[in-house]
Order: sequence, then structure tokens, then C-alpha cells
Amino acid sequence: MTITEFSWGKPGDQSLFGMNGEKLKLSDDVLITNIRWFITFRWILIAILVFFEILMLSASDILAKVGITEQQKWPIAIIIVLIIANIAYLFALDYCKSGKYNSPTINLWAQIIVDLICLSVVVHYIGSTSTPISFFYVLHIALACIFFSTRESLYVTILVCVMDAIVIAIDNFLINQAPLSALVKGDYILSESARRDGAIIWMLFLDILFLVVWYVVSRLSLIVRNHERHLSHAYKQIKQAQVEKDQYALLITHQLKSPLDAIRSKINLIKEGYLGEMTPEISEALDQMDFRAKNMSGLILDLLRLERLKTNCLDTAKSESIAIKTVLKKCIDKLTPLINTKKISLHVSVENFSCQCIPDQLEILFENIISNAITYSHEGTSVEIISEIISNHQANIIITDHGIGIESKELPNIFNEYFYSPRAALHNKATSGIGLSIVKIAAENNKLKIKVASEPGVGTSFTVVFDNIQLLKE
Repeated sequence: MTITEFSWGKPGDQSLFGMNGEKLKLSDDVLITNIRWFITFRWILIAILVFFEILMLSASDILAKVGITEQQKWPIAIIIVLIIANIAYLFALDYCKSGKYNSPTINLWAQIIVDLICLSVVVHYIGSTSTPISFFYVLHIALACIFFSTRESLYVTILVCVMDAIVIAIDNFLINQAPLSALVKGDYILSESARRDGAIIWMLFLDILFLVVWYVVSRLSLIVRNHERHLSHAYKQIKQAQVEKDQYALLITHQLKSPLDAIRSKINLIKEGYLGEMTPEISEALDQMDFRAKNMSGLILDLLRLERLKTNCLDTAKSESIAIKTVLKKCIDKLTPLINTKKISLHVSVENFSCQCIPDQLEILFENIISNAITYSHEGTSVEIISEIISNHQANIIITDHGIGIESKELPNIFNEYFYSPRAALHNKATSGIGLSIVKIAAENNKLKIKVASEPGVGTSFTVVFDNIQLLKE
């Protein structure tokens, strides 16, 4: 038996980038996601620094043998600053109201500035000119090019150049800072003037490198953003074309409904004998015409229902608390004629609970699932509708038939519009392939998950998963 779970998020556009005038920047949702990732990364860095401090206390003799000696308590100060900063970022993100002075962009700016200050302290104590630690500034430049506009990322690059120049100036013109590890010491001693000249050359080299990195990454970022803008524009055009197509199809469907109803009415008049007696051949032809017209009418009603659900896709204002037994009873009452025609035995064992849903859409969802269960069951078999209470806040409604089943390769596609398998078409020639598309949209609008288990020739089971339920007393 093949089991597949279907879950649909809230419909709507969720673009990676957001427009701000002529500037294309990452949307706030993406920025918030990255902010949380940076905070998590910073916790990992804090843990590494704490581990380093513990190692210095417990194994200082071993580290001294490889040339690493503790000189200052600056790692502890860095740890404290990063912890306080991380807590502040999280507090501003989760507990402070978003506004002019509290936005994802400001949060990122604060992180970059604090991180640059901490990195400058690390560069100072490890060695600004005797180690390659200064290259870690490049990471902040690259991130700024990705998250900010070209001008803002240039400001970050200039800030990096200034901070690196200050650290080099302090190390070589004001304080002669010994490096953290003896392994990075040179084997020769330079004169004071030579050391300062080397520091100036190193500073200029780094500044040029930082500006080159900013230029290259910012150009690449602009190319990516322009491509994203073109893709976003193309997607909007496609979506608009789809809306216009759906509206045209809806108009044509409305125009087909009236003459079709008139045709069926005339057929019934002839069959009732109002236009004279009929031969058996004419009666048989009229029955076939009425059958086809009835199928066409059902298709038109399904199309109208599908378009109505699409139009109300984001409408959650009508959501209300409803009892599941009430919904199921309405669906079963509507489907009683079909149940009797197929000689299906229906068994219902449901524990009553309430859920927050759109009433008519939930009825449509269950009506289509139960109708499919009856239609694709073998004549004389049974359909079971049962409830499964998972907890006080979660429950399932399971609808099981004993019919033709669904092939495993076809199962992932059953909720696609106008999809039907050849086996289903042979069993039910009137199928339109729209019923489960309607179920999908109704489930999407009501934030429901559906699990489908099926085995060809044995049957199919649909499980509708409800969250945030309330059990009701009988």
C-alpha cells in the first residue's frame, strides 16, 4: 500500500526580493530568516571561544609547548559582548514591535557594526600585520553586498577599511602588541621605520583588496537581483494571464449552462410524453442525450465551484467554529441517492469535535472525497467514515473505500487540475478530473493536511488532519 501526505501552505506570493523604489533588496521575511541563522552561528562561535578559554585554563602547559600562550582576558570580554548582543538581537526581533527604529535592516546593521568591533579587537590581539586574520573582514563585505544596496554595502566597506586602518595604526604606531602565538613570530627583527613602512603597505594592500572584493561581489549581486526582478515581473504577467484565462473560461461556462439546462428541460418534456408518443429507439436516444447532458452539467458546476474557491482563496473572514458531525451529516444527506444507486453500505463512527474552518468549503471538501469513495467503490461494498482523536487538540477524519484504488505512480498527481488515471476513466466515464482539485483548494484555504493511502484493487483511504480542535460532549 502506498501512502502519501499532502500539505499546502498559505497561498500567495512570497518573493525572495522586495522592491524599495528602484532598489531591489531582500524581503523582510528572508532577512529575518538570515538574522536568526547569524544569531545561531554566533552562539556556535561563543561556544568555541568558551571551549578555548576552558582549554587555556585546563591545558595551558600543553598549549605552551606548541607556542600558544594566554596574554590577556580579551576572549572573555568578547564572549560577554557577543552574548549580550545576541540576546538584544533576539529580543528586538521577537518581543519589540517593528517600526522605524526596529526593522530587520537596522538589526542587521547593528550586528555588522558590533561584529566588526569585536573582530577588530581579535585582529589587534592576534596580530594585524603578523597574521592573515584581517582577511576575515571580507566576510562582512560579502554579506553586506548580498543584503544591502550597493551604496549601503560601500558604507560597510569603508567602515571596514577605517577599522582595519585604526587597528594597524594602534599596533604599529602606538602599541607594540605581541601576537597571540609564538608560532607567528618572525625569525628576524625589523627596524622601527621598516616595520612602520611595512604596516602602511599592508594597510593599503588590504584597503585595495576590500574595495576590489566589494566591487566584484556588488556587481554579481546586482546581476542576480536584476534577474530576480525580471523573473518576478514575468511571473506576475503569467499570473495575470492565468487570471484572465480563468475569467474567460468562467464566462464561457456561464454561457454554456443556460442552453444546457434548456436542452435537458426539452428532453424531459419529450420523455414525459408532452409532445406525443415515442418509439423505443427515440426513448433510448433521449436517455443517452440526457445522460451526456447531465455529465456536462456536472462538469460545468465543478468548474464554477473550482473558480469560486480560487477567487476566495485568501478569504479567511468567514472562518468559524463548526461541529464535524453536522458537516458530515449534510454531505451524506446530499449523497444518499448516489449511495442507493451504487448499493453501497455506509458506516459512520465519528466522535464529535469542533474545528475552525470555512463551513461551505469544508462541506465541499468532504462531499467530494465521500462522493469519490462511493463512485470508485465496487458495487455492493462499503465505505467507512471514522474519527481518530490524536489528542485534545488534534483529530483525523478517515474515509475508506473498497474500490479500484490508485496506482503508486499516479498518487502524487491526484490533486492536480484535470488529472485522472486511465483506470478511473474506465470505471467512471463521467469523470472531469476536477473533484480533487476542489478538495486541494478547500484544504489549502482551511490549512488542512490530507494523507492518502491506496492499493490498486483493494481501495483507498483519505485522512483529513485537523489541528486546534475542541472535543464536544454528545
